[in-house]
Amino acid sequence: MVDKIQEEENVVWCPQSAAVGPMIIAEGNALHSLRTRISDPDNVLQSWDPTLVNPCTWFLVTCDSNNHVVRLDLGNSNISGSLGSELGELNHLQYLELYSNNLRGKIPKELGKLKNLISMDLYGNKFEGNIPKSFAKLKSLRFLQLNDNKLTGSIPRELTTLSDLKVLLSLKSAVVPYLKVLGLISLAYVWRF
Repeated sequence: MVDKIQEEENVVWCPQSAAVGPMIIAEGNALHSLRTRISDPDNVLQSWDPTLVNPCTWFLVTCDSNNHVVRLDLGNSNISGSLGSELGELNHLQYLELYSNNLRGKIPKELGKLKNLISMDLYGNKFEGNIPKSFAKLKSLRFLQLNDNKLTGSIPRELTTLSDLKVLLSLKSAVVPYLKVLGLISLAYVWRF
């Protein structure tokens, strides 16, 4: 048996036995919005069915015991397109793996809302613009890989507040001296590209 759940303008379907709350619906909607923004020629996202309220059944999505999305593994998936603000709705996300694709545009500042994020791997894409200053809100962040993109500007000074950040893969050879000036010398590893 299937129940119809309506939240604002969105209509979604779910198995009657599923315990689904508004946050899980929001996470499913956020991932579905991402899906509509990207091209997927290899159909790695074919299991991302928007009629299933719980995205925990989707391929490349990992959830915790409360059915919250904690990991998104889209690295090296041959996807292209751009990211939008909807990723900021994945409140429980710990690992964002989007490396080695053909993603472009600016990195959304809303990623700074992912307070549980431990690792963000965005390297090997075509992202442009600056590193968002909002990343300074990612107090749990330990690994940030942004190399091999088309990013410009300097590393935001605000990132000095990330005391748990251990690995930063950077974009310019001048980054190491800059990090010393900023006080990010506690980083365990800094690579220059």
